[in-house]
Amino acid sequence: MNIALIAHDEKKELMVQFCIAYCGALSRNSLCATGTTGKMVSEATGLTIQKFLAGSQGGSQQIAARIACNEVDMLLFFRDPLSPKPNEPNDMNMLRLCDMHNVPVATNIATAEVLIHGLERGDLDWRNILK
Repeated sequence: MNIALIAHDEKKELMVQFCIAYCGALSRNSLCATGTTGKMVSEATGLTIQKFLAGSQGGSQQIAARIACNEVDMLLFFRDPLSPKPNEPNDMNMLRLCDMHNVPVATNIATAEVLIHGLERGDLDWRNILK
């Protein structure tokens, strides 16, 4: 599975802790991330991560393009709902693309844990059929 990781600045440390906790499950998949998130997670976990640009510099759009091309099977996007973001329209577009292409997406740690446990059980194997 191809898993994309994105975290707003206020949620980056939470993403790092999540990836440390689920390093085993994540290591069995291909990971990509926006630049700073990918760097922080990779340094903390040793996971191999394809890093794109920082989110504010177009990294989220690069991941959105991969979603549109059916190259992402799951998106873990830890958003900060309390602080307005200048690139929020791009974020909404990415979430819309996930809906259009049936890509499971988690925007908080609770949903991310559900998706990771489902991934480990094989509940998301149907994504391979779509390819």
